[in-house]
Amino acid sequence: MLSQQIEIPVMDKQPKGLLYPKWRSRIIAIIGLLALLLLVIVFATSIGSVEIPFGTTLTILVSKLPFINITPSWDDNIETIVWAIRLPRVILAGLVGAALALAGATYQGLFRNPLADPYLIGVAQGAALGAVIGFLIPVSGVGMGIGLVPVLAFVGALLSVTVVYLIARVGKTVPVTTLILAGVALGALLGAIVAYLAITSGQLLHGIMFWLAGSFSLSQWLEVKIVLPVIAAGAILILLFSRMLNIMQLDEEQAQQLGINVERLKIFLLAAATMVTAAAVSFVGIIGFVGIITPHAVRLIWGPDYRFLLPLSLISGAIFLILADVLARTLVAPSEIPIGVITALCGAPFFLYLLRRRAKMLF
Repeated sequence: MLSQQIEIPVMDKQPKGLLYPKWRSRIIAIIGLLALLLLVIVFATSIGSVEIPFGTTLTILVSKLPFINITPSWDDNIETIVWAIRLPRVILAGLVGAALALAGATYQGLFRNPLADPYLIGVAQGAALGAVIGFLIPVSGVGMGIGLVPVLAFVGALLSVTVVYLIARVGKTVPVTTLILAGVALGALLGAIVAYLAITSGQLLHGIMFWLAGSFSLSQWLEVKIVLPVIAAGAILILLFSRMLNIMQLDEEQAQQLGINVERLKIFLLAAATMVTAAAVSFVGIIGFVGIITPHAVRLIWGPDYRFLLPLSLISGAIFLILADVLARTLVAPSEIPIGVITALCGAPFFLYLLRRRAKMLF
């Protein structure tokens, strides 16, 4: 048991004149966003070099549901495009967006810092180093159709955070400030190694840079089947601790007095957030700003209660990254823009706005 069963009301700290919706409205928002997510999935699956009507796409997807029999009125090639090529890409984009947004919201609550993101303590740099090593090793894969790059990226992300945690740990406690500083320092070191390996990689440089910028261009159902259970397990674990994250916003000492085992909670949440982030980036590369802008947008609209902030961020992140991927593959078609470029173009201005707004609040 991490805590006693204590009911702690969440005090919404909001600017004057702004009322956050109450819990009933937030539940309606969750249902509404889920419905919007389904529409966005169908819409994104319809968009591409071959235009497929929205109704046809929806009918094909519905025909794949169990216990539903629909006589095909479309060409087999159309069904192949929808089911085997576009849908796995859309689903993977949704899973990655949900994972990054959820992990970002978790880190922001755990560190009590609204500018924290999923890559704060070295996940991205560790994944990047593992991926670059995977590009340089002359081995095609590890079996079952899985390439060496995503495996080493996943392992590198987990190892990086583990090293940061061990460096920051003092006795039985892990000071948040020390954890962040250790993550920044190790991230700088790993980033330098990645830069050197990339520069000396010769003809592999283009593939490495494209991976580092993020892309869903080679998405398959196999990747979805691998990533889905990892992200689902981590997300369930994080959502179970949403009430404790509310208590953590008070202070670590106060949370301890209210029955929370703070250090154990840190371990659980860091492990879960790191696991979903590592799974998210291992196949598609480093995608920035999703973990910052999505939780903030949700917080501004629906308030800081983590019981609702976490699921709303999860769904919103999925919607955001699916739409960003649509832009990435259509703006300069038939070529493709790395997804990280699209999210950075959307996220950087919003991040600067947050910094400016935070500075005004402090002074």
